[in-house]
Amino acid sequence: MKRALLAAGVAALTFIGAPTARAAWPERPITMVVPFPPGGPTDLVARVLAKQLTDQLGQTVVVENKGGANGNIGMQYAAAAKPDGYTVLYNTSSIALSPNLYRALAFDPVRDFAPVSSTAVIPLVLLVHPSVPARDARGFVDYARQHPGKLSYGSAGAGNVTHLGALLLLRSLDIDAVHVPYRGSAPAMTDLVGGQVQLMTNTLNDSLGFIREGKLRALAVTSRERSAQLPDVPTVAETVAPGFEMGAWQGVVVPAGTPQPVIQKLNAEIRRALQSDEMQKQLKAQGAQALGSTPQAYGAYIQSEIQRWGAVIKEAGVKLD
Repeated sequence: MKRALLAAGVAALTFIGAPTARAAWPERPITMVVPFPPGGPTDLVARVLAKQLTDQLGQTVVVENKGGANGNIGMQYAAAAKPDGYTVLYNTSSIALSPNLYRALAFDPVRDFAPVSSTAVIPLVLLVHPSVPARDARGFVDYARQHPGKLSYGSAGAGNVTHLGALLLLRSLDIDAVHVPYRGSAPAMTDLVGGQVQLMTNTLNDSLGFIREGKLRALAVTSRERSAQLPDVPTVAETVAPGFEMGAWQGVVVPAGTPQPVIQKLNAEIRRALQSDEMQKQLKAQGAQALGSTPQAYGAYIQSEIQRWGAVIKEAGVKLD
């Protein structure tokens, strides 16, 4: 009996002590893995969040870019990291696209990660080179239908949201255009500005400079409402495709097995960061909308997006090795 009570007492002390130890997190710098190159639309938002979290947590949040394979290299790296709260993944919608696109993945986005919170969503914008005579979305649809297969659209890579977003939009509009994949959004935008491709659906924050400089023409945004950054540019839904809505969403996940107290604290700090004046200002400047959610809600959203995009990808017949 005494031994049983002693064992129970030790177990109780261990149980009580564990959360206390975990509550000290973070005690050292945190690595935020961004699975895309520096300077891209995902990296821009991630760095704003990393700076805000650094200020709040009192520990440096270091952004580490591990780009390649539509984010799979960085996601695989983060999935294999020690689940101690010191490696977090700043993920995008690629976490829901890759399971449907690739025949084999070295990680499972549901099994190998624990969701923390959504962070932001960035609308896509339908862009055309000035050589395209259309001045608005309706004019573009008419022109594209009159020239089937003659227009080409760039993307940040096959299977990237800029590819699948354009594919979904063009199919809904019954437009036939040729896809030209690039290794990232920067070279795709360079060729769009140069007229090597005629159109692209790119993230708003990556497009604003080209639009404002008059190098590209913005015809419509894919969000439900017009962007405050482009108030004169209508939505796809109000012009040519009623009900159409999509965006490049982002969030934070951690390796599966990360202690729940760490996840809960990180969730609270991310949601606090998203409401800060500085983050609101920075996100607005990039045309992004702050989100924020519970871990449970974000996990459910990721799974729903896996199903949603699975249907689109299957219909399109897109498969990658």
